[in-house]
Amino acid sequence: MSAGGPHLAEPLWLLGLLAIPALWWWRRRRAPLARAPKALRAYADAHLLPHLLVAPPTPGRRGHPLRRWALLWTLLVLTLAGPRWGYQEVRLLQPGNHLLVLLDVSRSMRCTDLAPDRLGRARQELEDLIRANRHHRLGLIAFASVPHVLAPITEDNDTLLSRLPVLATDLASPQLQGSNLEAALERAATLLDPRSTDTGRAILLISDGDFTTPLPLEQVRTLAARGIRLHVLGIGIEQGTLVPAPQGGWIHDPMDPTRQPVRSALEPERLEALAEAGDGRYRVATQDQSDTRALLAASAEQARSAEVGEERARIWNERFWIPLIVLALLVLSEFRHPWRRPWGGS
Repeated sequence: MSAGGPHLAEPLWLLGLLAIPALWWWRRRRAPLARAPKALRAYADAHLLPHLLVAPPTPGRRGHPLRRWALLWTLLVLTLAGPRWGYQEVRLLQPGNHLLVLLDVSRSMRCTDLAPDRLGRARQELEDLIRANRHHRLGLIAFASVPHVLAPITEDNDTLLSRLPVLATDLASPQLQGSNLEAALERAATLLDPRSTDTGRAILLISDGDFTTPLPLEQVRTLAARGIRLHVLGIGIEQGTLVPAPQGGWIHDPMDPTRQPVRSALEPERLEALAEAGDGRYRVATQDQSDTRALLAASAEQARSAEVGEERARIWNERFWIPLIVLALLVLSEFRHPWRRPWGGS
C-alpha cells in the first residue's frame, strides 16, 4: 500500500526559522545610520560616510545579503526537518524460532566413510536445512578445539549459504585439533540467551561424536532448563575409518607406543545421550532431506513459528535530498568566480 501527503519527520526543526526575523530585527537595530544619511552629513565629512553607513544594494549586485542568507538557512532547516511524502505499509513478523547450528570441523570430520567426506556431507546437510527452512532464524558456529562464529542469528538465509564454502577442518589450528563441545555450547548460549523467551531457542549439533573431552551432559541439561533445547545430527558410520593427516597419510596417536593410525567412527550412543539430556531429537544423516526436515519440525514443536502478523509499519519515501540539492547548488554557484566576494561582499 502506498499513500500519504507531505509530511515532516522532525517538524521541530522548523523552529529554526525563527532565527530569520530575529536576525532582521538585530540588523535593524544596528543600522539606524543607514536610514538617515542626510542628517549624518552634518556630523561627519563626506569621505568618512562610506565607512559608517551600510550601503544599499546596487543594481549590479544580487539582492540584499540578508535575503540570500535567509534563503540558505530556510533550505537547511527544511533538510533537517526531513520532508517526505508517500509511504508503504508493511506487515511485521511476529517473533519466531531461533536455531543455532554447531558444526564440528575437527580432523575426524575428514574421514571418508561418507562421500566426499564427513565434512562435505555435513555441508550438504546444512545446505538442505537452510533451503528447507521457513520459520526459523538461523545462526552458524564452527568448532573444533575453539568455536568460531561464522554467522550470528539472522533471517537472511543467503548469508548463511555464502558461509558454507569456507567450512573446512583447517579453521582450527593443527596444534589445537580436537572437538571441545563444552566451549562451543557456552558460545552458543551467549548468542541465544538475549533472545526472547517467548520464542523457540534451540541448538543443532552436527558431529560424528568423536569428542576429545567428556560429554557435558550437565551443561546440556542446564541449557534445556533455560529453554534452549539441543538436537543432534550424526555424521558418519559406526564401522568408521582412519583419520587422514593434513600432510597425507594417517594421524597416529602419540600416546600409543605401537603408533597405530587413529580410527574414528560414529558414536551414536554419545550423541543420543546429548540429545536426551537436551530434550531434543537425534537423527543420523541420510541421503534424502528427511533428517533435516525432521529436525526443523522438532525445533518448532514447542515454539511459535515466525509468521506475518496484523501489526503494520509505515516506510516513508524520504525527500530531504530535494532542498539539500538546491542548497548545494546555491552555495556552489558562489565559487564560480573566485575574484568576486560571495553573498553581497563589497
